[in-house]
Amino acid sequence: MPGGAKQWKPKANPWLIAVAVMIATFMEVMDTSIASVAVPYIAGSTASTTDEAEWVLTVYLVANALFLPSSNYLAEKFGRKRFLMASIGVFTFASFLCGIAPSLGFILFARALQGAGGGALQPLSQAILIESFPEEKQGLALGLYALGVVLAPVIGPAFGGYLTDAFSWRWAFYINIPVGILALLLQAKVLEDPPRFRHAKPGKFDGIGFGLLAIWIASLQFILDKGQEDDWFGNKLICWAAAFVVTGFIAFLIHEFTHKKPLVDLRALANRNLAIGCGLVFALGGVLYGLTTILPVFYQTLLGYSATAAGLAVSPRGLGSVAASVLVGILVSKMDPRKIVAAGFAVLGLSGLWMGSLTLDISPNSLFWPITVSGLALAMIFVPLSKVALGTLKPAETGNASGIFNFMRNIGGSIGISAANTISERHFQSHRNENVHWLSGASYLLRRQLNALTQRMSLHAGPHTATLRAYSITNSSLNSQAQLWAYVDVLRYFALLSAICVPLAFLLKKPKAGGTPAAG
Repeated sequence: MPGGAKQWKPKANPWLIAVAVMIATFMEVMDTSIASVAVPYIAGSTASTTDEAEWVLTVYLVANALFLPSSNYLAEKFGRKRFLMASIGVFTFASFLCGIAPSLGFILFARALQGAGGGALQPLSQAILIESFPEEKQGLALGLYALGVVLAPVIGPAFGGYLTDAFSWRWAFYINIPVGILALLLQAKVLEDPPRFRHAKPGKFDGIGFGLLAIWIASLQFILDKGQEDDWFGNKLICWAAAFVVTGFIAFLIHEFTHKKPLVDLRALANRNLAIGCGLVFALGGVLYGLTTILPVFYQTLLGYSATAAGLAVSPRGLGSVAASVLVGILVSKMDPRKIVAAGFAVLGLSGLWMGSLTLDISPNSLFWPITVSGLALAMIFVPLSKVALGTLKPAETGNASGIFNFMRNIGGSIGISAANTISERHFQSHRNENVHWLSGASYLLRRQLNALTQRMSLHAGPHTATLRAYSITNSSLNSQAQLWAYVDVLRYFALLSAICVPLAFLLKKPKAGGTPAAG
C-alpha cells in the first residue's frame, strides 16, 4: 500500500464506517444461505422440481464470481464509495425482483442480478476497513468483520426458515430491502474515498477479457443447471455448451496472458502458494456449498421438517465457526498455518463421515455435533489458507490475487452444488434398483409388512383399496431409504475430497512472519 494511503484518515469515526460497511456485507453473506431452506417452497410456488429450484443458489454464486475480478477496476473508475453504493443499490433492487418473481426464469434472472450486485461487497468492505482504522486497530476491526461474516450463515437458515413459515419464501428476499436502504443512508453519510481513488487512472477496461470470461462462465452455468435434467453429454445442447466452455476458457487464458492490462493478471498463479491455495479453496467451496444445499433439503423432504426447523438444525455449523475463530486467530500467528489447514481438512472429512451415519429415525439434535465440528473445521481452513495463499505476495499483488482466490471459491461452490444434486439423483436410482431385488414375492419380510399394512388400511377402506395403499406406503418407504443412502454417498464423497486436500496443504510454502495480511 502506498505510503500516502497509510497516512490518510477518514473524517468520520472508523467504527461508524465499520457499521456502515458491515451491514451491507452481513446482508450479502446471509443471502447466500437464507435461500437454501426456501428451495422446496420456491419449487412449489414456481411449478418446478427441487433440482431446478436449487439453480437459485448456483446462479447467484456464478454471477457473483463473474464480477469479482472487475471490482478493483470499477472502484478505481467510478470511485470506491460510488461503486460500493451502486452495488448495494443493485443488490437491493434485485432482492425486490426476487420477491415478486412469478416464475422460475424470472427469479433466476433476479438472482443473477443480485449476484452481480453483491460481487464487490466483501472485497470493498474489507479494503475500506483496513484503510479506515490505524494500523494498531486493524486486527480488531478485521476480527469483528470476520465474526460478522461467520455469524451470517448461522442466522441465515434459521431466519429464512422463520420468514418462510410465518409469511412466505418471498420475505427471505424482501427483508434485504430495508437493510439495503439503511446501509445506503449510512454510507452516504460516513464514507469517503482516499486520495488515490480520487485521482486514479485505471486505463481502458478489458472488455474482451470480460466478454470471454462471461462466455465460458455462462456456458458452465448452463451445464451445471441443465446437466442432470438433460442427461449431461447425452444432450446436444450440453455438448455445445461444453465446447463453448473449452474454447472460451482457452481464448480467455490466451488473451489475459498477452494483454498489457488484463482484467485478471493470471501471471500471479506462477506463485506456488496462490496456485495451490486456489485449488484448495476451490475444493473447500465445493464441500461447503454442497453440504449447505443438501442438508436443509434432507430435513424438509425426508423428515418433514418445517423451514424453520430445518434452518435451526443446520445452524450449528456457524456456532462451531464462531467458537473456533478466536482460537484459530491466536494459533495462526504462532503455528505453521499449513498444519492448521491440513488439520482443518482432516476434521472436515471426519465430520462428513460422522454425518454419513444418519438415518430416517434421527432427532433434530442428532447431527448437532457433527455439524458443529464441520463449522469448526471451516474456521481452521479459511483464515490460515488465506494467509498462506496470499502471504508470499507483494502488497501490490494482493488485490488481483484475492480476486482470483475468491473467484475459485465461488466456482467451486457452484460445481459442488451441481455435483451434490447429480450424485443424489443418480445414486437414488441405483440404490432403489438394488433394494427392489430384495422386495420379491418370495420375501417373507415383505409379505409380512404388506399383510400388516393391508389389515390397518382395511379399517378405513375396502380390501382392494387397502392393498393399494399398503403397496403405496411400501413404495414410499423404499424411495425414502434409497434417497437417504444417496445423501450418505454425497457426504462420503465430500469426506474423501477433504481427505485428498490434507497432504496437498503441505505443498504450500510457509509464509514469512509478518507477511501480507489476507485479503478476502
